[in-house]
Amino acid sequence: MVLALRLVVGAFALLFLFMGAGFLLDPLGSATGLSVTPEGVHGLNTLRGDMAGLFIGSALLLGLGVIRRQAAWLLAVALLMVVIALGRVVGFVVDGTPAQETLVAFGFEVVIAGVLLLAARKLPA
Repeated sequence: MVLALRLVVGAFALLFLFMGAGFLLDPLGSATGLSVTPEGVHGLNTLRGDMAGLFIGSALLLGLGVIRRQAAWLLAVALLMVVIALGRVVGFVVDGTPAQETLVAFGFEVVIAGVLLLAARKLPA
């Protein structure tokens, strides 16, 4: 089970790495996929810095957790996923009925957080 969880966490790390690279190299294309439109150079720079930073940073943390077999790294990304999901819940309440794509993203964030919490329990602290 530990090996399977390490493989899944490694797959999450690769997914986040590719998503981060997309925002770093093609912020407009990546943002369009999320229904976000950057305003000018500042908007593009924000996508490169914030979104690429979040995804690449998360990928690196997950990679450290898998390679070093240390749960703390996984818990850091689980916390990020929970906070992102909570932000979406605020959006559900304030903005009204979410789009289907938003619900799918929310589901992924909750599942990823749950898997990371489970993996963290199975790895040493």
